[in-house]
Amino acid sequence: MLPETLWCLLGAALAAAQARQKLPLNSNSAFSPDNIPNPPAFTLPAAVNLTISVALCSTNSHPRFFVTNTSVVAVPGSEGGKDVFEIEYTDGLGSWTGNFLDGGVLAIEDSEQTSFEVGISDEDPIHSLLPNPDLPLLGDTTSDQAIIFSPVFSEVRYYVPTWPNYTFPPANLTQPPLPSGSPNYTLIISPTSSTPSLASLPQTGCMLLSRRSTGTISNESLWLRDAHGWRTQWLVEGLAPSANYTAYVIKDSTQVGGPIYFATKSASFTCPLVYGLPYCPDVAYPVPLPQPSTISGSRVYTAANLPENITIPLLSYLTNFTVTLSTFACGRDMYSPIVTCVDCQRAYRKWLCSITFTRCGEPSLENPISFPSTAPDTRATGLSALQPKDPNDPTAPQKVFSALVAQSTDISKARSPTLLAMGSPYFMLLPCLETCNAVDRACPPFVGFTCPTSQFNAAASYGVGYIDGADGDEGQGATGGSQDRWGNIWCNGG
Repeated sequence: MLPETLWCLLGAALAAAQARQKLPLNSNSAFSPDNIPNPPAFTLPAAVNLTISVALCSTNSHPRFFVTNTSVVAVPGSEGGKDVFEIEYTDGLGSWTGNFLDGGVLAIEDSEQTSFEVGISDEDPIHSLLPNPDLPLLGDTTSDQAIIFSPVFSEVRYYVPTWPNYTFPPANLTQPPLPSGSPNYTLIISPTSSTPSLASLPQTGCMLLSRRSTGTISNESLWLRDAHGWRTQWLVEGLAPSANYTAYVIKDSTQVGGPIYFATKSASFTCPLVYGLPYCPDVAYPVPLPQPSTISGSRVYTAANLPENITIPLLSYLTNFTVTLSTFACGRDMYSPIVTCVDCQRAYRKWLCSITFTRCGEPSLENPISFPSTAPDTRATGLSALQPKDPNDPTAPQKVFSALVAQSTDISKARSPTLLAMGSPYFMLLPCLETCNAVDRACPPFVGFTCPTSQFNAAASYGVGYIDGADGDEGQGATGGSQDRWGNIWCNGG
């Protein structure tokens, strides 16, 4: 028989275990100095594969988290022992996954002044940083506005017509029905120069959500921007001119996407934003147009107030192209094992929209001379992305400049003849050559769609060498994309 003192100790331990708070499975629990139990330990549920994630919500202390998946250890801690593991965290975020057939215990040390969250899941961690492909996406900015998109949250399956009833999507396209559900996304924006900066804080949802976001969200909607899928779209107003900002998107309060960085244009920037066009879903940037009528009550152009002298020709061009394309036996005869007539129409739509809606830009704040001082020669060759090396410093790295071209007020010289005269000079951001090449690759040869080449005169009218390399190697250009997470927009990729 066990000694009476040992029975007492076992009884006390059992009572403590029974009184210990149990963290529920597949849930997130928040704790602050006011509700942390004493002692700070929790019972974990039983699961074959249990993931414990922790997220710091404050910066005033650095607690330590210990876990055990055995009943041998009453309360795990820094003294260690068999089957005692510390949850290491980076940037305020950490997780540990293991087998908890009989449950376990989570204990916290140095937690007196700490706010934190604990997520318990039998699948993926509840707290996480979204991977780079799931970063927010910048549409573009004006002097005090920005359009920002969430990561893709729902893929889309396009209708694929078949012979003999091969029906193309209409020129005046509409957005398909909204997906059945969407995550709860929250956009957080702050000046990059703020103290402390968002990037210096714990990169957790609870920490970032505790900060005041800059600007006013004047419109939030779901938008099918491209073939990648559905996103949440925000129009943000009330930003400061010529300012650098940091942005995050928080998914369901626990998953962090970002940061991305962007800069607003100068106070003298006059091109208004155009976005929300179902027939041109990629367009979400400033266009050289007069400011919208005050009657519309909006400072941006959407499908509701865009002048018909722009939309009618655009839809007519797309209709005529589709009629020509339909003379091919689409769905019966194959001109490619990879693409179809619908892919051709989709690529043409994107190219036509990028040509019709000329994109305004502005030299960066850090490099105000990062654009050609004169329009490129009509015979321009080579890669416009790579500027000539400095002859006085041949060892300096070759600079990459955006494909900006200064434009006068003469509307007759504008790239898109359907645009109304804005009445002031502006900078045009040339479309990426790859937007044209995508049409060339997706369409049957009889359509006769061709693009200029970098060896001939492409640099006169397109941004060349940013996305693809000089020899057409995919993704091997100077930047590998039309824009990056740092706010650089190299060419108009739609």
